[in-house]
Amino acid sequence: MKELIAFVQGELSARADPAKAGPMAAYMKTAMPFYGIPTPERREVARALRRSYPPMTNDEYRRQVLALWGLPHREEKYLAIGVAISNKEFIGKQNLDLYERLIREGQWWDFVDGVAADLVGAVLASDRLEIAPAMRRWIDDPDMWIRRTAILSQIRHKANTDERMLFDFCRRRANEKEFFIRKAIGWALREYAKVEPTAVRGFLASHGQKLSGLSVREAAKHL
Repeated sequence: MKELIAFVQGELSARADPAKAGPMAAYMKTAMPFYGIPTPERREVARALRRSYPPMTNDEYRRQVLALWGLPHREEKYLAIGVAISNKEFIGKQNLDLYERLIREGQWWDFVDGVAADLVGAVLASDRLEIAPAMRRWIDDPDMWIRRTAILSQIRHKANTDERMLFDFCRRRANEKEFFIRKAIGWALREYAKVEPTAVRGFLASHGQKLSGLSVREAAKHL
């Protein structure tokens, strides 16, 4: 892990642009430091990291993710999530606790949404019977970002979406005033409307008055 960390920090430091770091932190409304590296250049580092340090076991996969996640800069944490997502052979229920940790510690949309859609969502898709009960617990979790993840966990499932669970989650969180929950409800419904527009129209007709205007506008954007 020391060699991996040295590689990542060396690559990021070589591309750092202090003039961009401040505005990037301001945009993300965070005090966490940035190197100031645009996304295309960070992706170059991610590709080099995958080539040079591919995890060979699930234990190594977890250790790599946590080693990068523990570093202080935001780009390093983005790379941690990138390692988790790109090594698809290790995405599974055995690592749901790892993904939950990233969400609880990340506490902002740029960390949480990729974990929700590409990690938690992938685990749910591959083992719905076992993982759905966890999502039903998460939808009532005190942590808003865990609740957001439960709503967004099927965002890529398209025709395989568990419609009953999606609509239930939207109803259960309909009264929330938190922007990120309202936005998640609208986003999840909008994505499902691409494959089942009639079902989403029916849901909005029956329950739209209980949803926020933001949720309804987002859900109906392409209807």
